Amino acid sequence: MTPAISVTNLSKTYKSGFQALKNINLEIKQGEIFGLLGPNGAGKTTLISIICGIVTASSGTVLANGHDNVKEYRKTRSLIGLVPQELTTDAFETPWATVNFSRGLFGLPPNHAYVEKILKDLSLWDKKDQRIMTLSGGMKRRVLIAKALSHEPKILFLDEPTAGVDVELRRDMWALVRDLRKTGVTIILTTHYIDEAEEMADRIGVISKGELMLVEEKQALMAKLGKKQLTLELASKLKSIPRTLARHQLSLSKNGAELNYTYDSHANRTGITTLLADIKKAGIAFTDIETRESSLEDIFVSLVRAP
Repeated sequence: MTPAISVTNLSKTYKSGFQALKNINLEIKQGEIFGLLGPNGAGKTTLISIICGIVTASSGTVLANGHDNVKEYRKTRSLIGLVPQELTTDAFETPWATVNFSRGLFGLPPNHAYVEKILKDLSLWDKKDQRIMTLSGGMKRRVLIAKALSHEPKILFLDEPTAGVDVELRRDMWALVRDLRKTGVTIILTTHYIDEAEEMADRIGVISKGELMLVEEKQALMAKLGKKQLTLELASKLKSIPRTLARHQLSLSKNGAELNYTYDSHANRTGITTLLADIKKAGIAFTDIETRESSLEDIFVSLVRAP
């Protein structure tokens, strides 16, 4: 099956000499939710802008459903919907008017039933005749999503779509995203809410300093890089870790009340049995043991901090 998005040897260097993207190669499958994670300034928005035809690449190619986004710009643009970070809306227009107008920009005939469905799905129907300038930030972001969906795109980019949105609106948006995926729409999202990517995405890409560090199935990534942490709640506080325990690479909590041990849960030997035996020999008593598995956030932080 032809990939929804295919990026080959993509680089972007600005006139200032700053290289925002470095030889990016990426394929996004039809009908998946792809999470693109990275710190501020990593190149996420630049990559999305190039794929959507807003920014010109310095080198490389981008295909959308097999169509070159430079040679067949109009075709690829009609396939793609984009929800940008910035709340750029027509302040004096109404949601109803601006969504219908956006649909017309793509040369599509009016479809009031479809626009009505979008506005209702986004809980905007009761606001359809209000000026956008009077809406809250969360509602304005919903209008941006409605505009992006106005021309019935097959590929939808969501660039930090829930920034500044309250919990209820956020939950409604992701219900809509799931429904869109069921209809075959491919969704690419960037987010600072890593729990959001962990819950929603099928695959994860991590970008840092303009380089795509990895692309993995979410579950495979967590199995490969995930760690478990064993926390021992001590009966008496320690000022420091005894030298006899140095080989276990333990960490002591700031208040001296807990010892933490990180291990690979998939390894043949976790070292826990030996650790507990050594702790007993050291005369250290503990009152409780707790284990915690690494989240996607832990993995992400460890990747972007790697030298």
